[in-house]
Amino acid sequence: MEIGGYENHPAWPKMGPSLLIATCLIVAIRTARWSVNNDATTSQMNLEEEIRYAARIAKRVLGTLIAESPSIFPSARTPWHQPTGDDHPK
Repeated sequence: MEIGGYENHPAWPKMGPSLLIATCLIVAIRTARWSVNNDATTSQMNLEEEIRYAARIAKRVLGTLIAESPSIFPSARTPWHQPTGDDHPK
């Protein structure tokens, strides 16, 4: 097969750290004013809920930014192949 061209798409492995940092920042901002709680079971559940919520927010923001401005993120070029005469069965 011959290379027919290249596709540019976001490099997801390179954006993983960005998603992690964004999620941590959201959790830090949302929990900064929490009072110290001695009950470890309820504070653990509240923190788990906050982490899930922050991850959803970070994914939505990242998804929207990628859809509207993909050029601001690292991208990968992957070749797409064009079939030749040998690639079609007879």
